[in-house]
Amino acid sequence: MELPLYQVDAFTSRVFGGNPAAVCPLRDWLPAETMQAIAAENNLAETAFFVKQEDGYGLRWFTPVVEMPLCGHATLASAHVIFRHLEPEAAVLLFHTKSGVLAVEREGERLVLDFPALPAARTQPPPMLAEGLGAHALEVWKASYYMAVFASEDEVRGLQPDMRVLCGLDPVICTAPGSEGIDFVSRFFAPSYGIDEDPVTGSAHCTLTPYWAARLKKTALRARQVSRRGGDLWVETRGERVRMAGTGVEYLRGTITIPD
Repeated sequence: MELPLYQVDAFTSRVFGGNPAAVCPLRDWLPAETMQAIAAENNLAETAFFVKQEDGYGLRWFTPVVEMPLCGHATLASAHVIFRHLEPEAAVLLFHTKSGVLAVEREGERLVLDFPALPAARTQPPPMLAEGLGAHALEVWKASYYMAVFASEDEVRGLQPDMRVLCGLDPVICTAPGSEGIDFVSRFFAPSYGIDEDPVTGSAHCTLTPYWAARLKKTALRARQVSRRGGDLWVETRGERVRMAGTGVEYLRGTITIPD
């Protein structure tokens, strides 16, 4: 069986930046174990699979080791492929996912994702968190992921976490105020999901956006993930929803062959 494969660098305007995602358009769903094997073979943070439906697309995301309930950068990458190759006249796409219906619309050069807000609650950090990060956060919050808040961007950039320790915890967002027009910065560590450091994490901004919007008393913010590859997002809180915008760049287009 031959399947088309695209690779898109998401939340960036340049190749080799942002977060690379593989995208596999399908006519019909493959067995979950086959999609998981393809994702493991691709060895990227996420591989997205989508199937055309009457009112949009079914969309699923896999890391090399697990299926995810929500993923921002691979959704942007999927929309990039559809807008560019499959439905160039479309203005809005609807994706049916495990996290509900997610809309993606064009806004000039950017693609705007409409995602659920996932606000965090203040919590006592597990002892392994400071050990794993190699630093003590000012505050720790918890939603789907831990969120460790630091005083400065330099602290976040300078983290050298011990992935063997963090592997025993849920994924961790590390964040701090930004500078030079950036409202906040972040990094994201998820070794328990098979991803030591994710370059740019849309789902993390479902938690980051309501936190920083409340703290900075702003509804629209500029965010930067300060991983080695780096990525930029324009985010906005809208009550129970978060809008996040970014651009994508196609890096690769090809065909994969798998056993029938």
